Amino acid sequence: MAAVKDELLYLGIDGGGSKCRSSLVSASGEVLGVGLSGPANPLHGMSRALNSIDDAARQALSDAGLKQGDMQRVVAGVALAGVNLPSLFAAVNDWRHPFAQMHLMTDLHAACLGAHHGEDGAVMVIGTGSCGFASVEGRSCLLGGHGFLLGDKGSGAWLGLRGIKAVLLAEDGLAPATRLSEAVMETYGVSGLDIVQKLSHSASSDFGRLASLVLQAADRGDAAALEIVREGAAYLDALARKLLLEKPPRFSVIGGLSGLMQQWMSAEIVARIEPPLGQPEIGAIHYAREQSLVTVE
Repeated sequence: MAAVKDELLYLGIDGGGSKCRSSLVSASGEVLGVGLSGPANPLHGMSRALNSIDDAARQALSDAGLKQGDMQRVVAGVALAGVNLPSLFAAVNDWRHPFAQMHLMTDLHAACLGAHHGEDGAVMVIGTGSCGFASVEGRSCLLGGHGFLLGDKGSGAWLGLRGIKAVLLAEDGLAPATRLSEAVMETYGVSGLDIVQKLSHSASSDFGRLASLVLQAADRGDAAALEIVREGAAYLDALARKLLLEKPPRFSVIGGLSGLMQQWMSAEIVARIEPPLGQPEIGAIHYAREQSLVTVE
């Protein structure tokens, strides 16, 4: 059933280091349209993040067969990586957005709401970045989310960057040879200082795309790749254990690398993982609905 003319529409946005997903639903909760755009972490570029949000929102409207003017009746829950930093939260919140209302939240909060249908629980994200969040009996616990330069251990960006560093050390004869050198050469057609020239100004999403090379090399027994992947998995195990101390009724792991990295994590942690009940953009919609009621009241 299509949205009734003039009724409120609810939009969920989930923006991270490599992509921005959107989902548009009617007042009754029916999914009307979806969208997918580019990176939307304001830490890595405010203009790019806002453009990605706008693009994903317009795609969802178009997918629903609605006009762009219908954006004026959209209540948006916008969940972004990076807005755990107060300055970035304030900057995005001051955006002259195109929606009827915008309710900003962290991507982790939305992921937790989505994974557990709005109920208590914990979630760990393993994608371009890595972080964890638990919400239990009104208490919240945020772990990680420090960004590509200062944290995100075990994530795609971290794996890719560590892989490139291992290649450069091997090129200089300061570390053993690694299959990663051949993989990077095949991917970029460059080696040595040309790697530095090509990647020195790359974003987290660029390094995230190299994670598969590191994981493939680890599967083949490459010593350098194995060291990287095992270190990342050990961090994720520690992050999960810290979240589980909050005694969440459910614990889920999401993100593009969640399945692959679980293969390297401890069996005791993997045994505690339950599948997410919904996606982060649906969690953002849940939040938008709640906050719009508060606003009206």
